[in-house]
Amino acid sequence: MYEMAMLASLNLMRDFFNTGVTQSPAFRKEQLNKLSEAIYTYENDIYDALYGDLKKSKEECWVTEIGILLSEIRYSISNLNKWIKPKRVKTNLLNFPSSSFIYKEPLGVVLIISPWNYPFQLLLKPMVGAIAAGNCVVLKSSEYAPATSHVIKKIIEEIFDPRFVLFTDGDGAAVVPEMMNSFVFDHVFFTGSTAVGKAVYQLAAKNLVPVTLELGGKS
Repeated sequence: MYEMAMLASLNLMRDFFNTGVTQSPAFRKEQLNKLSEAIYTYENDIYDALYGDLKKSKEECWVTEIGILLSEIRYSISNLNKWIKPKRVKTNLLNFPSSSFIYKEPLGVVLIISPWNYPFQLLLKPMVGAIAAGNCVVLKSSEYAPATSHVIKKIIEEIFDPRFVLFTDGDGAAVVPEMMNSFVFDHVFFTGSTAVGKAVYQLAAKNLVPVTLELGGKS
């Protein structure tokens, strides 16, 4: 039953992306501003959750989780118009005298999987980049940081259309294969151990899905 419901939600995301709504720079900036406002609104809840899960102090939370995320949002909003502007390049002799440009387009529906040690910023920071690029995003939070996962779920479901950003939790060993075996994502971003990274890569390889892996960090 879960698998069927999830597949239906993922197909709705694909349909939403295909409408072209996420292509608009104004839409992307609006979503990033909503996220920034929500982080400030729930700042104390985030502190409490990270202390409950990992015993992080407010100072550590700000430096390694909240502050770095807000900085990423501001940077993305400030540079978004420059990033998406078509870049003129030289035209080869075969196509002369036409003009040539590189256009940067979103990939589609992307999956982001976070680790337990920085469960807030390592889930939402990649999402900022994905939204800035015009993608729809599926977030898989760490089951080993349940309090933080609960706060993120509350934020995401309050501010985003589930066809645009979809939050999911649960046992990653079960949830991630179910999603990746039933739906072809356009990119997967995983942070965690090398062993699990290999498993994610194998799941993606069956459909030639590009993957970004951030593995084995020991700070």
